[in-house]
Amino acid sequence: MQTKNPRCAGVDVHKDSLVVAIRIDGKATVETFGATSSEIFRMAERLASQGVTIVAMESTGVYWRPVWNLLEGQFELILSNAQHVKHIPGCKTDARDCRWLAKLLEYGLAPRSLVPLQPQRDLRDLTRQRTQLNGDRGRVVNRVQKVLEGANIKLASVASDIMGKSGRAILDALVVGKLTPEEMAELVHPSMNVKKPRLREALKGRMTGHHRFMLKQLLDQIDHVDQQIASFDRRIDEVMSPLEHEIVKRLDAVPGLDARSAQVVIAEIGTDMSRYRTSRELASWAGLCPNTEQSAGRRRRGRIRHGNGWLKAALCQAGWAAGRTRRSYFGEQHRRLTTRRGLKRANIAVAHSLLVVCYHLIKEGTEYADLGVNYSKKPFDPERQAKLLVKRLEKLGFAVTVTRPAA
Repeated sequence: MQTKNPRCAGVDVHKDSLVVAIRIDGKATVETFGATSSEIFRMAERLASQGVTIVAMESTGVYWRPVWNLLEGQFELILSNAQHVKHIPGCKTDARDCRWLAKLLEYGLAPRSLVPLQPQRDLRDLTRQRTQLNGDRGRVVNRVQKVLEGANIKLASVASDIMGKSGRAILDALVVGKLTPEEMAELVHPSMNVKKPRLREALKGRMTGHHRFMLKQLLDQIDHVDQQIASFDRRIDEVMSPLEHEIVKRLDAVPGLDARSAQVVIAEIGTDMSRYRTSRELASWAGLCPNTEQSAGRRRRGRIRHGNGWLKAALCQAGWAAGRTRRSYFGEQHRRLTTRRGLKRANIAVAHSLLVVCYHLIKEGTEYADLGVNYSKKPFDPERQAKLLVKRLEKLGFAVTVTRPAA
């Protein structure tokens, strides 16, 4: 096998230690360093003294980041998925792992994971933390609902969003505890006037001092999380480049996507589409296409891979929103696939289509133009329609014979 990197190193990364295999002309020596900054610099000096030009490491949690940050610019770095460089089963040690990684790197077999530049990594940190805060807020809202149920308050049965403007006004009144259910029902927005009779009944409960204390603390926690989310929104706007702001406006026109989800897409895939050969490669990296399982001439049902969970979650959420739109290609696609493949598979397909659209809008710099609800409709085929109807009847237990009438 041809040697591509005669002087290389493989690093087995841990929380408190780095086990390094320095491979020179087919011979490897193993050394151990600490994980502090001074130890990483000492390791870099050792690698440079041996003429090492390229270093590979596994993506072990977040422990690879300090090593990458300090070695970036000094060596060519390769970050590999641990599943893709797994050693042959047997005696597993840190020394064997780093030796194996260095050997793969020597022959050019260490797969390279995508590590964006520092500005995009910073933007990723911001959007991911904001996503976590939104999840935290949702969990606190669920606790508010739990307190209301414990107090026999059925606000969620009437109001679609208990944290909306009308719901929040009622919750604040419940904390104070001075208004009657009839008076609290008058606090809602005029659009809820038709619900006032049901609302008066829903607000008749047993609100004690304990429930008011719990509700007050939870509402204060929601206010604090809202302030943090607003701070992250402002920071994200500050760190984004003019090109990224322009792309956000372009993606915001796509059904199902809003400014926040567009920011997540940019933070995860970047603005340089040349790193992905095709939109299919991008969809595979994101985990929005089924894998291939074929054996003995038979193809089994494939499942989607893990991929980029942050990007997948944002696009799946956008897929649900796009599927409810009317007079759009994505809404028609979602409804059409739901009848044949089910709701969840239809949502994954719509998320995949959204990602493909984002890829082309970013790569080509064009504006979004909807394909319309009739784009996927095929010309009417009597034979195909007859087969579909026969299958549906056979599933119901009928034996069907189709014959054409004599001319």
